[in-house]
Amino acid sequence: MTSPPRRLLAALALSLLAHGLPFVSDFLPRPRAAPPRPLVAELRPPAAPLPETPPLFLPEQPAAKPEPPPPPPTARPPEPRRPKLVPAPSRTWQEEVKRQFRKLHEAGLFYPEEAIARGLEGEALVLLILDADGNAVAVRLETSSGHGILDQAALRAARSLRSLPGDASRETLIPVRFRLR
Repeated sequence: MTSPPRRLLAALALSLLAHGLPFVSDFLPRPRAAPPRPLVAELRPPAAPLPETPPLFLPEQPAAKPEPPPPPPTARPPEPRRPKLVPAPSRTWQEEVKRQFRKLHEAGLFYPEEAIARGLEGEALVLLILDADGNAVAVRLETSSGHGILDQAALRAARSLRSLPGDASRETLIPVRFRLR
């Protein structure tokens, strides 16, 4: 059996050899590729001319009678043009989130009373994952507000989001701000 230093030296030598081969291969002469064969083209005599075909004569069509001119249009006043109604711009998903959060706040469900009593403020960043109907199916706290009670309130508020417009991306980060006035 070989001693540990010999095994170590053998392993190092093998490693150096394996890692050095790509560099050594750049300096070795490479076999030259055979020169491309010259292109050989053969000229052929032109094909025999086609027999001349006699021109086709179509029978003459009788001249069509001109149609009588259409009767003059009756004088009708032009229909008044009505301006096209442009639909009111729909809300963006950000506006809808604010509206739903405001609704929670008005119902007293947004800012926890304990946090208000303690004078806690902060901003949490929540990852919101929506289904095809715009409803929150999963939420995750990405950045804490610094207060556990506000973080939990931010997650509750994000879970309550429903029917966001179709322009909302399926995964988005939303800031949830808690400010005392």
